[in-house]
Amino acid sequence: MRFPISRGRRLLNALPVAGLLAGLLAATPQFAAAQAYAPARTVKFIVPFPPGGAIDTLARLTAQHLSVAWGQAVTVENRPGAGGIIGSDALAKAPPDGLTFGWGAVSTHGINATLYRKLPYDTLEDFVPVAPVAIVPNLLLVNANVPARSAEELIALARQQPGKLSFASAGSGTTLHISCELFKRIAKVDLLHVPYKGSSPALTDVLAGEVPVMCDSVTSALPHVRSGKLRALGITSTQRSSVLPSVPTLAEAGLKGYEMNPWFGLFAPAGTPANIVAQVNRDLQKVLSLPAVRTRLGEIGAEPMSATPEQFADMVRADVDKWGRLIREMGISAD
Repeated sequence: MRFPISRGRRLLNALPVAGLLAGLLAATPQFAAAQAYAPARTVKFIVPFPPGGAIDTLARLTAQHLSVAWGQAVTVENRPGAGGIIGSDALAKAPPDGLTFGWGAVSTHGINATLYRKLPYDTLEDFVPVAPVAIVPNLLLVNANVPARSAEELIALARQQPGKLSFASAGSGTTLHISCELFKRIAKVDLLHVPYKGSSPALTDVLAGEVPVMCDSVTSALPHVRSGKLRALGITSTQRSSVLPSVPTLAEAGLKGYEMNPWFGLFAPAGTPANIVAQVNRDLQKVLSLPAVRTRLGEIGAEPMSATPEQFADMVRADVDKWGRLIREMGISAD
């Protein structure tokens, strides 16, 4: 198992889209080889969150390249709502014919299994894990007007006004929510949760100063951190990000044992033929190895991942157990 691929080399700039699409098959002869999977018509990717977030960015980036590899359009359909349940349910009920795939995350396929008492599908039985794609860490953020320049100062501020300082999230059970809940638990502070229907509306209110605190992905928060509108106090992963090297991990910032590595990956409906799953996994890994794609992932703070469908399935099962225990310990429920 390889989790994740090192970002290492960043010497090549992203190619112009038109040139890339025109030359992708020639530049990657492995795609030109005979394949077991050759979709006869348009392939659909279901994204269970609104446009603009990390998972949507990854879906559209990979769809662009896979459409060239397969000689068919790959469309992205956003089906947001209920912490990713609406889109995930649509995937679970889709025909297992290799023409519909869905994107999932540690929230939809790890956290939700425990967070919700009853789901309209079985997290481990109604999906086939196809491939992990990337880890995109979250950032602990405050509006630039908040008088806290470190995690330690935010903790002190929260203790001065317990239960009054609020944090926004993309919805109950998302990694953005759990990241801040984990911060609360380890820091022993009381913050008020304000859930939104997606990262974008939550981020809008944090930027406007309506809500002072948020945990958001590096991908969507990065422009606002660089502009000075938001201040990043820490990153949820166990290593610093190359795009924000001055931002410490939350463990480094004094929150011992803090770790949240949000992953995103591709799933298929249960019953999808194993040969299709295996071929899509291989094709996706080839896309992730392209220099232009690696460069783009680095620009948005994403760490590419590589694993077989079987290894990915093991990872999903492990996360259902891990986050299930933590959610029960913290007493969190979305119902």
